[in-house]
Amino acid sequence: MIAACIYLHIKPEMIDDFIRVSTDNHNKSVKEPGNIRFDIIQQVDDATRFMLYEAYETEEQATAHKNTPQYFAWRDAVKDMMQEPRYGIKYNILQPTKK
Repeated sequence: MIAACIYLHIKPEMIDDFIRVSTDNHNKSVKEPGNIRFDIIQQVDDATRFMLYEAYETEEQATAHKNTPQYFAWRDAVKDMMQEPRYGIKYNILQPTKK
């Protein structure tokens, strides 16, 4: 399983619009094959900072997400909302061993 944390710094006047378009992306992305989670997380002490947590069963399914109409719509909608370029970090999801 694979996860990605996408970090975004949004212009203060664009926060509501960012949440709206990200929620639309979320609602469609959670229906994708292999999607485990898709969370929109807002930083507690700085409302302009967000993290998207995306988890998929396979790397191929995570990659396929970036070729969906909702991803393209989200990417294009948020490009001018950011104070700085977004960045993402990929992680392997490790499950605890059951005894």
